[in-house]
Amino acid sequence: MSNWTSLRMEPVTCEVPLDWSDTAGDTIEVFARIVARPGGEDLPYLVFLQGGPGGESPRPTTTDPAWLGVALERHRVVLLDQRGTGLSSPVDDRLLERGTNEAVRVLTNLRADAIVRDCEALREQLGVERWSLLGQSFGGFTAMHYLSTHPEAVERAYFTGGLPPIGRSAEEIYALTYDKMVTHSERYFRWFPADAERMRRAHDLAADGRLTLPNGDVVSPSLLQSLGHLLGASGGAERLHWLLEHDPLGNAFRHDLAASLPFSMRSPLYAVIHESSMADGVATCWAAARVRPDEFDENPLLLTGEHLMPQWFDELSDFRPWSDVANAVADVPWPKLYHEDRLARCEAHGAAAIYFHDAYVPLEYSLEAAEHVPGIRTWITSEHEHNGLRAGGGDVLRHLFDLADGRRLR
Repeated sequence: MSNWTSLRMEPVTCEVPLDWSDTAGDTIEVFARIVARPGGEDLPYLVFLQGGPGGESPRPTTTDPAWLGVALERHRVVLLDQRGTGLSSPVDDRLLERGTNEAVRVLTNLRADAIVRDCEALREQLGVERWSLLGQSFGGFTAMHYLSTHPEAVERAYFTGGLPPIGRSAEEIYALTYDKMVTHSERYFRWFPADAERMRRAHDLAADGRLTLPNGDVVSPSLLQSLGHLLGASGGAERLHWLLEHDPLGNAFRHDLAASLPFSMRSPLYAVIHESSMADGVATCWAAARVRPDEFDENPLLLTGEHLMPQWFDELSDFRPWSDVANAVADVPWPKLYHEDRLARCEAHGAAAIYFHDAYVPLEYSLEAAEHVPGIRTWITSEHEHNGLRAGGGDVLRHLFDLADGRRLR
């Protein structure tokens, strides 16, 4: 990609209802940044749907994200801050000042279904008849809902680690991802056998209440095991290895541990409504905690991924103010997201990267999802982890473009 300062960037805001079922009620603002290369101002639009939930869209720099340069060869790219993130009426600790009930009301309107309605409002505001989608992880879940509800607005849909489980309960999804993490954990300690003893020592300190974060929070064994989420991304195993080489009672370990944990209150949405992305017509009721296998409590060398434990909202000082809200959100019966009959009739075409070792979105359920959308071609690869779009230097998106165009993969 050429120097980012040469790109054409147009900020766009759109006022939308907080609750799309009550268009006369409260409104929020949705922000997007439309990016085009010089001379590409008339190219068709590609909307990037970020992972999360709770992740804002990338802010372009000279080299990051690398896939953006590939996208700009044939598109103007809409970098959407999904509602509640970035510059789109962001949700943060100030929401708690409005009380638990009001906070829950706001949070239940920040899921994929509302994001799709926002996209439609933005599309109409821009006067665009059809556009294409690029969904990363949770963004792919959002893109699939888009195809369930507004397929006529989608020219092409691209998925990277984001073909969602369809017709599967949250319990089934988390049970399978625990199985995946057994494999990832065993593979890691084969790669770095000396780290097994280091992890056991850190786990013993956590069990004794002696492992702490720089702010004084005590790290529980389950929170320490959540470092396994690093194993789902390229370079994550190395990052975990360099963490474990430090003395767990020293400053370096404690600070690096705090920076490496999977859930952060920089974006409360990721933790508080995370499980809603796995809910298709039901409440989750802390599904990941309920189906957690006993072997993870018995074996400190079994690490977890995107498995949120409700007790962390009591253990961590940043999480504690959100405890009542998070527990209430866990009991929310979420609307259905995917409609198999509509997907089967969807005429949109595109391509999906399915990562063979994906720790977060299981291969098996992604393949099932692909069967529901006839026009989506699949590419199964073990070359990349879940973050292949960002880590692949543009190759993943280029492959998807080629696949959707009917060209053979290089």
